[in-house]
Amino acid sequence: MSKIYFVDVTNRDGVQTSRLGLAKLQKTIINIMLDDMGITQSEFGFPTTKHEINYLNGNLELVERGAIRRTKLSGWMRAIASDVDDSFKNVPKLKYLNLSQSTSKQMTIGKYQGKKTLDDILKMTCEAVECAVSHGAQIIGVNAEDASRSDLDFLIRYANEAKKCGAHRFRYCDTLGFDDPKTAYDRIYEIAKATQMPVELHFHNDLGMAAGCSVMGAKAAIDAGVDAYINTAINGMGERAGNADLVSCLLAVLKSAGFRNKYKIDENIDLSKAWHLAKYTAYAFGVPIPKNQPAVGDNAFAHESGIHADGALKDRRNYELYDFEELGRGEPEIIETGRMITTGEYGGIKGFRNVYNNLEIEFKDEHEARNILELVRYANVHTQQPLTTDELKFIYYYPDIAAQIMTVSPYYEPIGAIKERVESQIAANIKI
Repeated sequence: MSKIYFVDVTNRDGVQTSRLGLAKLQKTIINIMLDDMGITQSEFGFPTTKHEINYLNGNLELVERGAIRRTKLSGWMRAIASDVDDSFKNVPKLKYLNLSQSTSKQMTIGKYQGKKTLDDILKMTCEAVECAVSHGAQIIGVNAEDASRSDLDFLIRYANEAKKCGAHRFRYCDTLGFDDPKTAYDRIYEIAKATQMPVELHFHNDLGMAAGCSVMGAKAAIDAGVDAYINTAINGMGERAGNADLVSCLLAVLKSAGFRNKYKIDENIDLSKAWHLAKYTAYAFGVPIPKNQPAVGDNAFAHESGIHADGALKDRRNYELYDFEELGRGEPEIIETGRMITTGEYGGIKGFRNVYNNLEIEFKDEHEARNILELVRYANVHTQQPLTTDELKFIYYYPDIAAQIMTVSPYYEPIGAIKERVESQIAANIKI
């Protein structure tokens, strides 16, 4: 029987949330947590983007060292052969990738200004897929941006042609959150049946239906006889109204009336890690989890009205569909209200040692301690937030990779107009 897998896109689509973002250290911790939870795949970034290169290569080194074992790390790029070449030049160990092209009439006219036809888009995509194959890519997905507003016959043709060239999956992107669950099911069933390609379901939440469309899209793929890959973001982060929420989609497949015990998910997934992941991601983004967020919100298991409280106390199943323990909730949280010693960009060695002693980590010599202290200082500059226990432990156990992912070399080539302007400022001692 076909299965439902999960591809989390927090580190690619989630970080495109306007006015928000994640430091490379935070993205790395999320990848490690996704792996700990057994999530099938993390779309971890953009291999063509210069400031991502050290982070991407560092995370693939974590894979080689066994720190990330179950979650596949995939890169995203435009379905253009030159982008694929650049990606493998920048990130040579890349194995999994998604290639994206706009496929709707609106996008081809609105973005390409009529300069590209659908045949041109198909040709570019096939060239990109062939290029990825030549570089040894193991799993290649082709993304139809704005698929929900694209012609269905063209989407089938697009997927089939890409498949002939070596693509392994087709990603149906509801880029504007336009679909409803019924429409999503019908369209994806037709595509999956006609192509027999595993389908990725990528839904945005502009109309509040991202989770519903995702699970119904997955049902369509399974019913058509192929695997389904639900794209999610932790806490529903993402552009505009966000992407389908990871925990909501997981629970919908595991607990809802139409799915429970009827569809198989990736057996590696451990729901008990959800609470820790959601909390860390909320902290990293600086976006609190809404009180009424499914499963992980403060009120998800809170009861106040007399009838509800009485019923929950008699038997939790009266008013709770699933248990908070299943999500890793229930442990008491200790909040320090007395003396607190922290460490950060201006921290000294004594306070730093105290913090690590509380983590039961001892340094073998002074040189090791001083190295880790400097990395912790840089990490605090890097994140501009107090470091978490997970971040402090990561820096200790993988200091070389921590240094690598926090290293960014800005693009700056002083030639032409910029060279002339800077030199004239220096010569004239101009103050801006």
